[in-house]
Amino acid sequence: MLLAPLNAQAQKKGTEEADSIAFFRGFAVSVDLVGLIQMAASSYGQYEAALRINLKDRYFPIVEVGLGRTNNTSDVTQNTYKTSAPYFKVGIDFNLLKNKHDFYRVFAGLRYAFTSFKYDLNNPEVVDPVWGEDVNYDFTGVKCSYHWAEIVVGVDAKIWGPLHLGWSLRYKNRLFHNDGDLDKAWYVPGYGTSGNSKIGGTFTFTVDI
Repeated sequence: MLLAPLNAQAQKKGTEEADSIAFFRGFAVSVDLVGLIQMAASSYGQYEAALRINLKDRYFPIVEVGLGRTNNTSDVTQNTYKTSAPYFKVGIDFNLLKNKHDFYRVFAGLRYAFTSFKYDLNNPEVVDPVWGEDVNYDFTGVKCSYHWAEIVVGVDAKIWGPLHLGWSLRYKNRLFHNDGDLDKAWYVPGYGTSGNSKIGGTFTFTVDI
């Protein structure tokens, strides 16, 4: 009983020392491997990198920049859709673990994302069903823009020294958009195939600096 106050004081002191770390804890750069796999295995995908700031091991403001690309020909309509454009995301992640200084992190976060892009849509073999003549179906440089929000949950784990691996699931919800003169873009850089909402994910390789 006499030692109990001393133990409590020691634990409190240890907690205070653990939480007395600097506000700015450095930053990290990362690349997403999922987009690279998509590019290799399908007709669309993206190259994406991120810069993340560490504040007190709890808050992680982040900027993500990518280049989305597609060159897809539909098996049904034979329409070819092409685009290549950058996209940008800004947001913050929160470390949910009680021990925020652990080598492992479970986080939740938010993103605001935007892209402005142009696409080409053509089909050189369209035949008029009434007159039976070839019809020129060729649209170049159709201007579009997309704004969307993302809800993010994920895990980040230190594997060796400054190297981390992590993954995240993302619910994407379109905020507002301009599909251009043709009224519908098939693929949106950074967002994926068009629609009101999408489920996506990342698998990241990260280096602390």
